[in-house]
Amino acid sequence: MTLPAPNLPSLPRPGAVDADGHILEAPDLWERYLEPRYRDRAVRIRTDERGEYLEVDGQKAKMARNDFTASMGVMDALGGVEFQREPTGLKYLDNASFGSTDPTERVARLDAENLERVFLYPSIGLLWEPECPDLELAVAYARAYNRWIVDFCADSGGRLIPIAHIPLGVPELAEAELRRCADDGIPGFFVPPFIWTRKAHGHPDHHRVFAAAQELGMPMGIHPSFEPHWAAPTRFGRMTGADTAFYQNVILGDVIRAGFTSLFQYGVFDLFPELRVVILEIGAGWIGYWLERMDATYDSPLGRSVPLKERPSEYFRRQCWISADPDERALAGVIPYVGDDRFFWASDFPHADHPPDYLENLDQLVELLPDASRAKILGRNVLACYGIG
Repeated sequence: MTLPAPNLPSLPRPGAVDADGHILEAPDLWERYLEPRYRDRAVRIRTDERGEYLEVDGQKAKMARNDFTASMGVMDALGGVEFQREPTGLKYLDNASFGSTDPTERVARLDAENLERVFLYPSIGLLWEPECPDLELAVAYARAYNRWIVDFCADSGGRLIPIAHIPLGVPELAEAELRRCADDGIPGFFVPPFIWTRKAHGHPDHHRVFAAAQELGMPMGIHPSFEPHWAAPTRFGRMTGADTAFYQNVILGDVIRAGFTSLFQYGVFDLFPELRVVILEIGAGWIGYWLERMDATYDSPLGRSVPLKERPSEYFRRQCWISADPDERALAGVIPYVGDDRFFWASDFPHADHPPDYLENLDQLVELLPDASRAKILGRNVLACYGIG
């Protein structure tokens, strides 16, 4: 049953599109959408004496345990929004913010917040891949999610926009799934910041995926996720537990920047001049510095290792976009250098690691921008990036 919308803030500006919102997947998604040969290995939420945990391929997850899943959808509660569901006995669902589990609710939330559309990303899908070294099974898990999210968005009149999850571990399987998603009408896809083969995102093994993305006109996002312990920051020893959660969250952008920069090292943008790349959920204020550093290194003798015809900033301004957090006031100073058609905003709703007052923050951010830039940042840029009219 869909419940009435709680009292939610409304953005006092038209034309806003959320470039990176999330849903909480149905707990039985993989049991229903996996092909029969994989179904007994489905992703599931289980419970033990320490709370809810994720089960992946019959094994208890090493990271998503001790009620972590129960905290994934609590942004409204942190923001003081009162909303209570009919209890299911599963805290993952019972704690969920309005619009995070049901498509009709999500459209009602867009109406209440005065948002036109939202691009949807998973939640559990950011947790299971680092627990799944079976690369064929990983593609099967992603395929099940991609089929489910298309059904989730199907009756929204185009207001809920599905983004596919594509693991890169087996490039030929990744390409096949990308083409299947295009046939289903999905306009873009994301890859996580780590790859089980330990090959950088720009590595030639992945070029067949980039070629398909270019051919299909599907932008590729790099989105944060949990990572295996071998990929997580270990420079100072293992700092991957709950006691270092602040440190992990602050520096999570480093791995995205590493994968993104590898695209330049391997000359991807010359090889695929129509490939579109999106950087997600690590803020955007840093990109001015990063482009200047890449350009300076490219112009130095060190740049001889890079098979690019132009400076990196030229490719960024032609083929890349980046999502900003609504509370990034410093963004107003970066946009004039990079250009106002490369940025859009994202809520990260309903995850607890981002501020719940995103609409108030967004309104204040937009007020800092030149008049000519406001509509672009609010919605026009992200729709242009994904080729949506």
